[in-house]
Amino acid sequence: MPVTAASSGDPLSPESPRAVGGRDHHDHPDLPPWWTLADGATPAPVRPLPSRRRMVVQLAIAALAVFVVVVVGASFAASRLAEREAVNDAAHTTNLLALAVVQPVLQDALLTGDAAAYDALDRVVRERVLPNGIVRVKLWAPDGRIVYADETRLVGQRFALGDDQRATLAQPQTRAEVSDLNRSENEFERYGGKLLEVYRPVWTPSGAELLFEVYGDYEPVSARAFDLWRGLAGVLASSLLLLLVLMAPIIWRLLDRLGAAQAQRESVLRASVEASARERRRIAADLHDGPVQDLVASSLAVSGAAESARSDGRPRLAATITEAASTVRASVASLRSLLVEIYPERLADAGLAAAVADLARPLAGRGIDVVVDVDEAQAARLGEATQQVAHRVARECLRNVVRHADARHVVIRLSAPDADEPVDPRRPVVLSVTDDGVGLDPARLPQVEGHFGVRVLADLATDVGAVLRVRSAPGRGTQWQLALPVEEDR
Repeated sequence: MPVTAASSGDPLSPESPRAVGGRDHHDHPDLPPWWTLADGATPAPVRPLPSRRRMVVQLAIAALAVFVVVVVGASFAASRLAEREAVNDAAHTTNLLALAVVQPVLQDALLTGDAAAYDALDRVVRERVLPNGIVRVKLWAPDGRIVYADETRLVGQRFALGDDQRATLAQPQTRAEVSDLNRSENEFERYGGKLLEVYRPVWTPSGAELLFEVYGDYEPVSARAFDLWRGLAGVLASSLLLLLVLMAPIIWRLLDRLGAAQAQRESVLRASVEASARERRRIAADLHDGPVQDLVASSLAVSGAAESARSDGRPRLAATITEAASTVRASVASLRSLLVEIYPERLADAGLAAAVADLARPLAGRGIDVVVDVDEAQAARLGEATQQVAHRVARECLRNVVRHADARHVVIRLSAPDADEPVDPRRPVVLSVTDDGVGLDPARLPQVEGHFGVRVLADLATDVGAVLRVRSAPGRGTQWQLALPVEEDR
């Protein structure tokens, strides 16, 4: 578990309001900052397997989403394909009309504006060209002058030919495209949306070259695209439906197997936990009924021997025997603490206060003054698992005191938060372990993350959603603080 201290910008900075000495206004200004090892966030719960109904619904939604995406893509593809086919058809139709209908009736007099030549062409265009889905016909001279149009207002006007139009005249060919109706010569075609534009060269009897241009209706493109889309959508819908029908029993079978596998894993886990609990219970019972009772009896016997030696006027021997009795009693306390660790359910019988007092007795045997202040009313508000975490954290902190702190005084307190302790009110039971040992340089606190014991403490706190913090300074001791979540008031 990473060690964190809080800051507005850096989780390891002591300037954060979350780090008590960084510096929180609730704390004394001369105290070192708090460093947070566990922030109260509980691990994400294990997600159970989804139900069959949910899986089927999710599969149906996924299939629907795929269908929508594919249909949209198919619509776009159908539109492009229909447009391409319509453009090709328009080019083919225009070639036939130009060569078989228009060019045979062209006269050279049309270039000079002869009315008879114009009328002859106009009659053919209206009778044989426009009925073929054509909405506009134009004949251009190479200089950009319109020599014929079924819209008479265009005749005689001059517009600059586009690059494609000039290229078509230079190298005779047929060009077809969706028309850009924003050009100035399309003033009278901007009324029905897009049009198909096709142009190619034609020649008068004397060989004069003209540009034959027609604009076709775009509606057939839309109708063709809809027909293509309808066919594709039908095939896709039936294919996806068939896929769902084929996949449903497979998924149902897979869910059955996953459910059976999960039930088997849970059964094995329960059996393992129960076997482990039985074994721990057996070991605890063997220790309690064997070595612990023997050591208690030995302690009583040694204490009696010390009294006898003292009565016989042998004080030095009495002192030695008394020290041995103290050592035996410390061993008994250590074994009792070990019993609580091996079989934590004993906390429910002995109580958290007695269990913590057992943890403190070995320190007293080492000449360390230990004060244990456990508020039983507050301890009763903690759940069983939370009490076990409090016990284990207290034990690990006391081990650190023995191994590293060189302390003379230790205070263990479990109570409601004091007014000067900025603890989240949602976690109102606080366990604190304070010593007056050598302390630790705050600059080294981030390195605490590398210590296995501290990682274990942080993991324990995280398991129950507790907040674990520590603060220390050279020569000023160390203080651990565990803010524990409580059960609902009973």
